[in-house]
Amino acid sequence: MSLKWTDTLEIAIQLSEAHPDIDPKTIRFTDLHAWVMALEEFSDLPDRSGEKILEAIQAAWIDERE
Repeated sequence: MSLKWTDTLEIAIQLSEAHPDIDPKTIRFTDLHAWVMALEEFSDLPDRSGEKILEAIQAAWIDERE
């Protein structure tokens, strides 16, 4: 499976598993971007993300935690 920036729900699930002690409501977008890029299955270009995509990933991560 290859993840792209648009796979927000799957990215959120993997981030939740990789960082169980992190509150996604307090994460900085620079950290979020780096953590997404570090996911093993992630294979998209770094410059294809933007604030809206990072917000969508953060929102999905928050929903995943609730």
